[in-house]
Amino acid sequence: MSRFTTILKAKAQLAALKVAVTVLPAPRPIVLLGADSALKLCDTISHVGAKRVLVVTDAVLHKLGVIAPLSARLEQLGIDTLVFTGVTPDPTFSVVDHGLAMLRSGRCDAVLAVGGGSSIDAAKVIALAASNQKTPQQLIGVLKARKPSLPLFVVPSTAGTGSEVTIGAVISDDVTHQKGIVIDPKVVPVATALDPLIMKGMPRSITADTGIDALTHAVEAWMANFATTESDYFAGAAVRMIFNQLPVSYADGANLEAREAMALASHYGGLAISAAGLGYVHAIAHQLGAYYRIPHGRANAIVLPYILDFNRDVSESRLATLARISGLTDSSVQDGQAADIFIAHVKQLLKDLNIDTRIPGMNEADFPAMVTAAFAECHGTYSVPKYMDAADVTAILRALQQAS
Repeated sequence: MSRFTTILKAKAQLAALKVAVTVLPAPRPIVLLGADSALKLCDTISHVGAKRVLVVTDAVLHKLGVIAPLSARLEQLGIDTLVFTGVTPDPTFSVVDHGLAMLRSGRCDAVLAVGGGSSIDAAKVIALAASNQKTPQQLIGVLKARKPSLPLFVVPSTAGTGSEVTIGAVISDDVTHQKGIVIDPKVVPVATALDPLIMKGMPRSITADTGIDALTHAVEAWMANFATTESDYFAGAAVRMIFNQLPVSYADGANLEAREAMALASHYGGLAISAAGLGYVHAIAHQLGAYYRIPHGRANAIVLPYILDFNRDVSESRLATLARISGLTDSSVQDGQAADIFIAHVKQLLKDLNIDTRIPGMNEADFPAMVTAAFAECHGTYSVPKYMDAADVTAILRALQQAS
């Protein structure tokens, strides 16, 4: 298939997706914000009449004692809890299957996700698969479920994915590690708690990686052709908060004001991508995770500068506006210079956060398959401002290899 034919097909698929999104707008969760909001979320769970809740999390958070106060609060409210601690980074179908089996054996009627994007995504698919009597694999794609999800509640432990508000969930194949995406408004939770107390213990490296994940969401949504006035509001606000507060939360993890601002910025980034979508940063970053096990936020950070450079000319005016909204410059500076200021600031931020951009073990023999997978994810799904061809993506992969 020629590049021209591929682009035409992608545009046709995007047109159909835009209609579907317009007809079926994403719901939004009730948002509880501030210290101890996670405990208040437990009260909200009791209000919907839940009797047995599956808590979906990872072993680290469970060991650190993050889950115990929430389970205790639920028990005080007369709600039984089962805790599934099997979530791993980039959760696979088997992880979701194990959580689903626990939910069914425990006859749980609601799900509470506590953790980063991996726990939230796993919980989304568990809750949706349970109510629809489908396997996780059968939910991969767009609008594959007919019935609403089981009631889902979310407490993010990181400020990055915005998954608590997005219409998507990413699950990996156990063998190939390729990522499948579930896209459906039904995975949006009933309510979420953005609690800085849950986030204050994040290590610096995770604070940096997840913060740039949130930045990537906002920037890709801003550059997307599906961008709207509303998505621009959320994306612009997210970028401004991240530029101001990510260095603060990185330097002082106990700064609850900065943590709360970053949680809100991540949430806004999630709202932006739900409306406008993602782009090549994520499509390529997902391959770095699949082939070389690079954490998602860090992979985004590694790829983001290259995509900004690639889109610089076609997105010059938009990036210039974002630079002004972010307080990096003002209207006295021409668009070309303002766009360059924005890109330079992003690159400097990555350096200031000491993000490791090395990718050990990159093998050029993997590149053709990585390119194909990136295009399969992006084309027809993401409304990018400018299409890449195989040579463009390969050049970026080679540059990453040389930098490693």
